[in-house]
Amino acid sequence: MSEQLFQVNGIELCAESFGNPDHPAVLLIMGAQASMIWWEKDFCQRLAAKGLYIIRFDNRDVGRSTCYEPGNPGYSFEDMADDAIHVLDYFGILKAHIVGISMGGMLTQILALRHQDRVLTVTLLSTSNFAPDLPPMEEKVMEYFSNAAAIDWTNKASVIAFTVGKWKVLAGSKHPFDEGRIYDLAKEEMNRSRNMASMNNHGLLAGGESYLVRTSCIDAPALVIHGTEDPIIPFEHGAALARMIPKASLLTLEGTGHELHREDWDVIVNAIFNHTEMSGRSI
Repeated sequence: MSEQLFQVNGIELCAESFGNPDHPAVLLIMGAQASMIWWEKDFCQRLAAKGLYIIRFDNRDVGRSTCYEPGNPGYSFEDMADDAIHVLDYFGILKAHIVGISMGGMLTQILALRHQDRVLTVTLLSTSNFAPDLPPMEEKVMEYFSNAAAIDWTNKASVIAFTVGKWKVLAGSKHPFDEGRIYDLAKEEMNRSRNMASMNNHGLLAGGESYLVRTSCIDAPALVIHGTEDPIIPFEHGAALARMIPKASLLTLEGTGHELHREDWDVIVNAIFNHTEMSGRSI
C-alpha cells in the first residue's frame, strides 16, 4: 500500500502498510532523527511474507508527518507513544506486536505500560530504559553529533553527507558498510522531508521517565535484540533490559553496531516472526 497521510488531534501522520490486513499486525517504530524509510521496504516485505501485516510510520518531526519549529518541539515522549496508537486506530488494529528500535524501542516500552491492552508482544532493538548505572555512549558518537549545529540543513548535499557519516559512525565491524545504499536512503529521506532541521527536536524531548523506571512491570512477552558493538547504546543496555523484563529473551548480534544491517535481516526477521508465533499471533 502506498503512503497515507491522516490527521488526528491537530497533527498529521504519515504511514504505510505491507501485506494482508487480515494477518496479525506488527507496528514498526523508528528511532530518533530517522523517518520510517530506515525500516527498508525489502525488510518490511520480508516480514509480510511470513504472514504478518506490517505498518511503518513517520514519527513527528521526520518524514512527512507534522514538523515543529527547530528547537521548539510541542510534544512529549508520551505524545509520541500515543501517536503509535493513533496509527493502529487508523488501520483498524485492535492489538498489535510492537517493534521499536533505539528511541522507538523506548517508545515501545512506554506503549507496553501506557497502552497495555493494545500490545501483544514487544521487540526491542538497540534500545534501553537508560538506567543510571548503564554505560554511556562512546566518545566518537558525541563528537560526531556535536557538529550537527554547523550543518546547513537547507543544503541537500551537506545533509546527505552528514547522514551517511552518522550511520558510518554507528556501524559495527562485522558487516561491510554499504555507503551506496545508505546514500540512497539519505537522499530519499531528504527528498520526502517537510523540514530536515526539525529532526533535531527529538534530542530536546522530555517525558517518559515515569514509565521507563517501571520497565520490570512490562507484562507483554519481550524479545530484546542488541549488537555487541553498539556505540550509542552499548550492549549492556540490551542485556539489562532482557534481565529486567519478566518475559524477555535476548538475541545477541555479534559485531553489529547501532544499525539494521541487511546481512542481519534474516536473523532479525526470523526472530520477530518466531516471537509472534510463540507468543500467540491472533488479534
